[in-house]
Formats: sequence, structure tokens, C-alpha cells
Amino acid sequence: MMYQFMTFNDNTEVVHSDAYFEKGIETVKVYFEKSVYGGFYSAECYLPNYEWKNIEGFSQEEISTFHEYLQSVSHIIIRLAREGGFDNAANL
Repeated sequence: MMYQFMTFNDNTEVVHSDAYFEKGIETVKVYFEKSVYGGFYSAECYLPNYEWKNIEGFSQEEISTFHEYLQSVSHIIIRLAREGGFDNAANL
């Protein structure tokens, strides 16, 4: 399941998965998506390793900005992923 986390001023949506284990490491998928004329830009980042995959349309500068942003909020996203998103989180 994916949970909404934030919408940037340019309407880029940030959502995240539940926490899950992959190769023994707790992992959270963070997905960025922006509607553009004719489709979407999108990118995936896997925490805690900050592994970027499936980047479509976003520039390297935008990905760098998203990366910096994630570094400042990853602890919150991981906690929310463990608890089922904002709606189920207990007193952040």
C-alpha cells in the first residue's frame, strides 16, 4: 500500500510504501510523481540506502533536490511506513 506524504508547490506528489524487508534490510519505497502535459514524471527512491530507480522525466537537478529533501525527512517517512501512514501514526 502507498501513503501520501507531501505535495510540493509544483504539484509533485510524494508517497511511500509500508516498511518491508528485502535481503534482511528494512526498506521503504518513496515515489515521486508529477503530472505534466501528456503524462507524468516519476522516480522511485528506496530507503535507507537512497537507491534511485525508474527515473522518468525528472532532471538530475530535480533528483538531487529530492535526495536532499529525503535526507532531512527519511526518519519520519520510515516511522510512518512502520505505522501505516499519517492516518495511523501515533503522535509524531
